[in-house]
Amino acid sequence: MKRLLACFLALSLLTGCSAGKNADKKVKIGVTVYDSYDTFISELMTNFNADVTSRENITIETYNANKSQTSQNKQVEDMINDGCDVICVNLVDRTAPKKIIDLARKNNVPIIFFNRELVEEDLQQWEGLYYVGADAEESGVMEGEIAADACKQDGADKNGDGMIQYIVLEGEAGHQDAIVRTEKSVNTLIQDGLSVDKITSAIANWNRSQAQTKMAQYITQYGSSIELVLGNNDDMSLGAIDAYKAAEIDQSDWPVIVGIDGTKAGLQAVENHEMVGTVYNDQKGQATAMANLAYALATGGSLDDLGLTDGKYIWLPYQKVTQDNVSDYLSDMQ
Repeated sequence: MKRLLACFLALSLLTGCSAGKNADKKVKIGVTVYDSYDTFISELMTNFNADVTSRENITIETYNANKSQTSQNKQVEDMINDGCDVICVNLVDRTAPKKIIDLARKNNVPIIFFNRELVEEDLQQWEGLYYVGADAEESGVMEGEIAADACKQDGADKNGDGMIQYIVLEGEAGHQDAIVRTEKSVNTLIQDGLSVDKITSAIANWNRSQAQTKMAQYITQYGSSIELVLGNNDDMSLGAIDAYKAAEIDQSDWPVIVGIDGTKAGLQAVENHEMVGTVYNDQKGQATAMANLAYALATGGSLDDLGLTDGKYIWLPYQKVTQDNVSDYLSDMQ
């Protein structure tokens, strides 16, 4: 799957670069991210910048919205005024893209939303709006499958009651990915034949330190009754690991811990047997797809070979990572 995807993206890159009507035009791409300190977004942007800057006649203007939709709206306005040909937006609030869409349509500047999916009806408001990302439902199902396999192993049901007591560390309240990942991971456990018992859940805002604080409280409150921790992303699962380390609890007594995103730190935790697995969110694939689409839009190139669904979406598949294949993914990070 990884090799096929890499071949497809490489072909798309060559096609996109050759098809532009204005291939020699100097292109200016604007980017605004919801939070540059988010580990996955940071790694995605590193890949995007490397891809774009390897091409001729392209400059990038990048902003950090620092979790403020108001700031992000102003950044988009500034980038339009600065002459950006296309703008890539990692939305702060997926339910509030109206100002950005209105600015883009008024000034005829295409917008590529990425990673944080906006409401479908909003994306249909204008032909110059696109989305690059992955299906949150798929990630939740895969996380549940990884967790189910681990929980069926001897020793996972530490109290021997025939049920798996679990905690969920969730992203932002009301965030689509957080809601879907939580629901699908738990439902998959049940569909896989496991009896589960929810201890509690906590909003940790995708943040490692917030997750560690929450988990430290739960370790004190619930102790060894915690048999599974489902993190909506790797950073929060790593925060749970940090809490167990800080509590000086032997690793053999830790619960099953699973994450999503396949960040470098998350993959290393899988390699070290601290997490049983993670779900790889294809940061390189998303970066390349976004770069290809931005370049084609800016130069008047064809979009036919870029893998668009319904003329609007580019979806990159998630992939399950466990100890069996984690070395393959870590080698790709080098």
